[in-house]
Amino acid sequence: MQNLLIVGYGDIGARAAELLSSRYRIYALTRSESALQRARHQGITPVPGDLDHPATLDRIAGLADAVLHFAPPQRNGRRDRRTRHLLAALARGKILPRRLIYISTTGVYGDCHGERVDETRATRPTTPRALRRADAEASLRRWGTRNGVRVSILRVPGIYAPGRLPVERLEQRIPALRTEDDGYTNHIHADDLARIVAAALTHGRPGRVYNAADDTPMKMADYFDLVADHYQLERPRRISWQEAQKEISPGMLSYMNESRRIANERIKQELGVRLRYPGVREGLEGMSDAK
Repeated sequence: MQNLLIVGYGDIGARAAELLSSRYRIYALTRSESALQRARHQGITPVPGDLDHPATLDRIAGLADAVLHFAPPQRNGRRDRRTRHLLAALARGKILPRRLIYISTTGVYGDCHGERVDETRATRPTTPRALRRADAEASLRRWGTRNGVRVSILRVPGIYAPGRLPVERLEQRIPALRTEDDGYTNHIHADDLARIVAAALTHGRPGRVYNAADDTPMKMADYFDLVADHYQLERPRRISWQEAQKEISPGMLSYMNESRRIANERIKQELGVRLRYPGVREGLEGMSDAK
């Protein structure tokens, strides 16, 4: 049985581990006691270490045949230092992993003015977080090519699941943009993302990028309306872009200022993925009432 290392062992890591436990002996890089206990409870071997402190990463050198890199970049700068620390640690092993799957973001495409976007579109990141993700992608692809490691990148939009929905935002009565000012947003259910990860481990091509999105791009306010209706909450009132500058936080505005419709044919044609939840409506219908 081969060894699989999960770096960034959170919700998606736990879901992916459940799908892959019969195929791999699974390890998880953990930096907190809670993550360590969660890994043990799931039957995963925890490996203490912190991507912000390279000296703590010696244990992962030569450990894994495959790596799932789900850890986000640090919160400042234009480069992803955590990914660089990870690759340096892996390179210290006598044997390198054969496969590496990285979860990136569709934010690397930048604002596409509502156009349909497939993986051939050039990246134009504008926000600091997207710049760091684009930097991580480039570092990983160069490293994979140089070392003969099959690196595949999943560009992921908004992930949703129970506990990952904008319920608090709705309860706080934060407004949404009116249709003429609103942009397109894209989503993927956490269970479907875990299944895409598992498929990429088997079928992902080296250096290949895959948009890990569902079939149904939608205006952001329409997404909020769906969630509000599901939980019997009041729909957010609609305001203009000019009004939003005064009522909505700069962080949220940076998301609302980008519009794109993500194409997902490649995950179906090359990875053989069949989405369980092709749209948010179906995803919400398949949930319990957990928020």
